[in-house]
Amino acid sequence: MATLLRGEVRAILQPAGHAQYKGAYCPPGVPYREVRRGPFDGKADIAVRPDPNGELPRHMTFGGGTVVYEYDGRDQQGRAVYRYAPRLSPSHRTVMNGVAEVYAEHTLKGNR
Repeated sequence: MATLLRGEVRAILQPAGHAQYKGAYCPPGVPYREVRRGPFDGKADIAVRPDPNGELPRHMTFGGGTVVYEYDGRDQQGRAVYRYAPRLSPSHRTVMNGVAEVYAEHTLKGNR
């Protein structure tokens, strides 16, 4: 668990909700549930610092900005919830194309 400094808030990263994944790229043959999954989902040892107005950052980025999580309110434990944002993540299309290759490979193996 992250040690909080004064003013910081615990955060957790979650899979995309409908608002985040609606309209996101999903290649043919890949179940849409795969679009929701972010590479850091479940990570809970994160802290965010509110701005001077008390607002939490709207987005959190990882991998040099290639993976984006979007603020989605607080959970019952008071943690800031950030959901994977595939439409905002530059790496999403590349990752999904890789997922499509894996699904295609498994389909070919299953048809033999």
